[in-house]
Amino acid sequence: MKSFLALLLCIAIPFTFLAAETSYKVTYDGGSLPDTKSGIGMHMFIKQDKVRFVKDGREIANVPASAITEISYGQDVHRRVGSAIAVGVVSFGLGALMAFSKSKKHFVGLTWADGDKKGGLAMQCDKNEYRGILAGLEGVSGKKAINSDAMTVKN
Repeated sequence: MKSFLALLLCIAIPFTFLAAETSYKVTYDGGSLPDTKSGIGMHMFIKQDKVRFVKDGREIANVPASAITEISYGQDVHRRVGSAIAVGVVSFGLGALMAFSKSKKHFVGLTWADGDKKGGLAMQCDKNEYRGILAGLEGVSGKKAINSDAMTVKN
């Protein structure tokens, strides 16, 4: 009985992983998605022919991969002043050390034009997933991501 149960689990567990769709958890930071506010968490699914955004099981946007016109990437780096003050109240030495630390937020931008439907969005990605998101978007669209931090603005 034990060997039968072990065999059944060895067969069933890999199929559950294959059946599950891979998604990335992102935070909507702004753009042209209707009825979506900034700061809302959602899941992004990257398929071979489309990119889907889903919130609470409801599809918010469905972008064909061939319609993607630009992929951009940027970072927001800032010092942890508020956290340093809070820690400094308890321990001055740790608060001073924390004031020198920085935090980074990773943002990915996506624009598309599908006939007369044009749009775009910016999303905040997890530090461990943004590279995978960029690689996936570049793979399905054939476009190279632009690093917006390296761009210089001329007036």
